[in-house]
Amino acid sequence: MNKESSNNLIVAIRIKGMLKLNTQFKETLHRLRLRRKYACVLINPTKESLGMINKVKQMIAFGNIDDKTLLELIEKRGQPIDKSVKIDPKAAAEAIKKGENSQDYNLKPFFRLHPPRKGIKSKEPYPKGVLGNHKEKINDLIKRML
Repeated sequence: MNKESSNNLIVAIRIKGMLKLNTQFKETLHRLRLRRKYACVLINPTKESLGMINKVKQMIAFGNIDDKTLLELIEKRGQPIDKSVKIDPKAAAEAIKKGENSQDYNLKPFFRLHPPRKGIKSKEPYPKGVLGNHKEKINDLIKRML
């Protein structure tokens, strides 16, 4: 893992839908705040969160997000909790990188993305498809989904 990539901040995007899911997978996705298809969350890597990601890796795409993509994600897809107060994307990005709570900066803890432009190759593991650990290549997928 690269040290300069947002303090190893992990981004997870739900790819598979809700039909025919095991109860354990539903619960884990719910705890990760990945409740809808193409929902995206930022996760600080702890032992517990990495365990949850590993459990549902066949339903999500995840990897390390870089600073530029993080700022672009907050600017374009960040939703305010209180609509009367504006979001400062740069301050929110810096706070999230330090491990602070996004709700302190009037930012919802998840992002709703579009389906990827030019489509998804397949719902197979990473080398052939889009699911699993993309490491640094996740930034390309996020840019296609903004």
